[in-house]
Amino acid sequence: MLRLGRLKRRPEFLRVASKGRKAATPGVVLQALKRRGSPVAQAQEAGALENEAARPEGCGSVRVGFTASRKVGNAVERNRARRRLRAAVDQLFPAAAQPGWDYVLVARRGTLQRPWLDLLEDLRLALKRVEKDREEPVAARRPRSRRSRSGRAAPTIRLRDAN
Repeated sequence: MLRLGRLKRRPEFLRVASKGRKAATPGVVLQALKRRGSPVAQAQEAGALENEAARPEGCGSVRVGFTASRKVGNAVERNRARRRLRAAVDQLFPAAAQPGWDYVLVARRGTLQRPWLDLLEDLRLALKRVEKDREEPVAARRPRSRRSRSGRAAPTIRLRDAN
């Protein structure tokens, strides 16, 4: 069974947000990042995680962080949203989360009103999306186009000469 640790410091949250993958659903935004240099990452590269017995000591951990901005509501509502997310993680992550990964769950306004089973399904769907992104090789991803959403080419910014 996976051990669930916590992300507590701001740099940890920022690292996951800037370098990780993101999946948004009506109830939650999930950000995920594989920890580099963790025992599980090294064991997966070596192909040693075929069975639970081959797992290195201390690599069965998943770290999770929870955040709710003031857009969610006042302090009482933000705390309630984080409690709901913690309960959902306690229920789903031991079976569904990938060892050696850091996850950040960002509460949305919908986290408060969303029915419990829908919130669980949102989190399950977000995990699948992040995992799907994880399996997709970087070269296979569609390159970003320089075209705007309207189909016209994006304007090029030209700097004037400092004459």
